[in-house]
Amino acid sequence: MLLSIKTKLNLTSEQKTVMSKHAGIARFTYNWGLATWQNLYKDGYKPNKFLLKKFFNNEVKTQLEWIKEKGICQKVTQYAFDQLGAAYDRFFKGQGGYPKFKKKGLNDSFTIDAGGKPIPIGGVRVKLPTIGSVKTYEGLPHTTTTKLSISRIADDWYIAFAYEVECDPTPKSVDVVGVDLGVKELATLSTGVTFPNPRAYRKNIQKLKRLSKALARKTKGSSNRHKSKIKLARHHNRVSNIRKDSLHKVTNYLCKNHAVIVVEDLNVAGMMSNHKLAQSIADCGFHEFKRQLEYKCKKFGSKLVLADRWYPSSKTCSNCGCKKETLTLKERVFKCGHCSFAIDRDLNAAINLSRLAYGVNAF
Repeated sequence: MLLSIKTKLNLTSEQKTVMSKHAGIARFTYNWGLATWQNLYKDGYKPNKFLLKKFFNNEVKTQLEWIKEKGICQKVTQYAFDQLGAAYDRFFKGQGGYPKFKKKGLNDSFTIDAGGKPIPIGGVRVKLPTIGSVKTYEGLPHTTTTKLSISRIADDWYIAFAYEVECDPTPKSVDVVGVDLGVKELATLSTGVTFPNPRAYRKNIQKLKRLSKALARKTKGSSNRHKSKIKLARHHNRVSNIRKDSLHKVTNYLCKNHAVIVVEDLNVAGMMSNHKLAQSIADCGFHEFKRQLEYKCKKFGSKLVLADRWYPSSKTCSNCGCKKETLTLKERVFKCGHCSFAIDRDLNAAINLSRLAYGVNAF
């Protein structure tokens, strides 16, 4: 199975400068390719990444000495064109918007390889092609990879790569579990276990507002504005990490201990259209929850079942099976009008979901 890992690099100031140069070259190449693509299209041509890459290497790159500077990996430009081609492919398929020009300091990243040769990984040091050896804060698994992606978040640099791993199914203590996702409780299991929602964004929104105001008051282009920008980016990253940490803990618990996991196929985009709930729903990370379940079920030997998004799990009585016509969000306790059965609303939905374990839409 192919897994990926992303970890923070422990770089010196000189190494950070080298990383910034690579990110700058990748950004310049991407923007040049996007501008040239647009101009050729206006002139009636049908450009592609291979045509742009060939012209750039033969005509443009030879005149730019700063790209050929010592210590710069020349594979950076190749992957910039690949990313541009992938962006256009997503646009043509209706999976994304039209590609935009990249800005300095915003999502800086680049990808390198060793010319098709495997790159050894392991321990707290990684030898990058051309760049040299860099340190990490945590030990990495001893393996090899074909390419490495390096990105910047705030003022820190991170390395990411994919590698092959053999997956061993874990022994399961529960055969089937239904999972009801919500805003109050992040996940309620049919076994009665609940996981609280960390509400990472809501708990930190006041500090985010304060840092945003401080950034807006700084003079554009000043050193203090740059420092304030880094502070805000670091706090945004902290909020994101709190959310990801809670999601990883919940999905690990589910996939390690349950043979079959049933969750709703939520229409997250539709739920976000409700402006009263959009912030709270975005703070939960439902899409990321489902994404983690999909690959962790394969990793730990579990089975994931997606219930139809129109299945009335909350409105159906888990005791007699009768369906209520109306159920408002304020009703946190489900009371059946047919059998007088009363149960927590989320637990009732989770139990109903668990009964769909061997239905359709199974992975």
